[in-house]
Amino acid sequence: MGFKARMYADEGSGTVTITLAGELDSSSAPRLNELIVEAATKPVERMVLLLERLSYLSSAGVRCVVVAHQRFGPGVEIVLVGARPEVAETLQLTGLDRSVTMQDAADVRWTTTG
Repeated sequence: MGFKARMYADEGSGTVTITLAGELDSSSAPRLNELIVEAATKPVERMVLLLERLSYLSSAGVRCVVVAHQRFGPGVEIVLVGARPEVAETLQLTGLDRSVTMQDAADVRWTTTG
């Protein structure tokens, strides 16, 4: 399976949402890094990564989230939503789950415009 990533920035709320699908590994990590760099140019208070359709997360993918956490600093909340068990396990094994907020998709209510 390939990799897809799409970003939506709601500058009114200061939330950047990135939807990830497929396998996030060393060949696809640069795409996520590009989106993170782009997001950093916006007024961000919260970055949400939607992981429901992410089937694999390698150490390169974990590094992307760590870099985002460092780039945005402590004033920006990073939320990982809907991680599948195999992806959540990777996050837990690396300890990243203690540095970000992890939520089940069912716990999140989304309102979008357009």
